[in-house]
Amino acid sequence: MSKTFALDCVRVAAAAGQVDFGENRVQEALPKCAEGRDLDARWHLIGHLQKNKARKVVGPFAWIHSVDGCELLDRLERAAADEGTRPLLLIQVDLAGEDTKHGAPPAQLLRIFEAAAACRAVEVKGLMLIPPYEDDPERTRPYFRRLREVRDDLVAQGVNRSMLTELSMGMSHDFEVAVAEGATMVRVGTAIFGARPVPAAAR
Repeated sequence: MSKTFALDCVRVAAAAGQVDFGENRVQEALPKCAEGRDLDARWHLIGHLQKNKARKVVGPFAWIHSVDGCELLDRLERAAADEGTRPLLLIQVDLAGEDTKHGAPPAQLLRIFEAAAACRAVEVKGLMLIPPYEDDPERTRPYFRRLREVRDDLVAQGVNRSMLTELSMGMSHDFEVAVAEGATMVRVGTAIFGARPVPAAAR
């Protein structure tokens, strides 16, 4: 996760061989993506995406991790078709019901995947989870395990396995537990870049 870090930091990581970079604020990310066009970088949008910004992200971002409903999926499909791009999508799942987090509840997932099967410009590749933060990674393990079970349930209900190849879960403090529970993507930022810069407003 390169969020809050300047493009200079991204350049250093890219020079060391890092290809994938994650951002969670569209307004912050777009100038960074534009300025870093010369890099061999693959940008991931991790944070919540408002439906009215769908058209802005289908070009710069190769992956969008935060699709949480059919309406956003449809807007991304139409925007990508118009722009001639083919972003890969993950469906964000809400397993904790936290007011501050986004995501689709498990009961809505089958309907989203049915809609995704008809898409031609975008391609859904799996699920994403942001569990409640816990200092002890073992307390997060049940959420990771549950997301894997949700994936398996969807396959059992007939969702094509090609739409469920990825599980994006785990961050710097708990990615090892996430990998043990089946993560194929982890969102590691501070473990690579160090402590995040403190916003000027918070100083």
